[in-house]
Amino acid sequence: MTSDLPRLRILVYSDDVNTRRQVVTALGTRPDPDLPEIECLEVATAPVVVQHLDAGGIDLAVLDGEATPAGGMGIAKQLKDEIDDCPPIVVLTGRPDDAWLASWSRAEAAVPHPIDPIRLTTEVVALLRAHS
Repeated sequence: MTSDLPRLRILVYSDDVNTRRQVVTALGTRPDPDLPEIECLEVATAPVVVQHLDAGGIDLAVLDGEATPAGGMGIAKQLKDEIDDCPPIVVLTGRPDDAWLASWSRAEAAVPHPIDPIRLTTEVVALLRAHS
């Protein structure tokens, strides 16, 4: 791929700046050589998540299921119910056993805390490939 390609935009939501940093650091700027570079947009509040996804231009969202006061699973469900052609969503769950909740939220993937950079990157790349 050439560097002329537009960047893929990934929205990263958590009320915890450390969680957002972990996601951004795990993904880097080029998680896969066959995909364009990515740009991460860090968001700390649910209304801003909805605003950005309503506006379009987001290729994938990573939502923290442990965020407060609005958890990523509830936001994922709202987005999937309200936005036509909603981009793929990865939910960060509190533990591996919470994957069923991510399924309820209609998220395409779930990655448990603590964040495993390899697992997160694998899920994100697979979804970006499938939806690009």
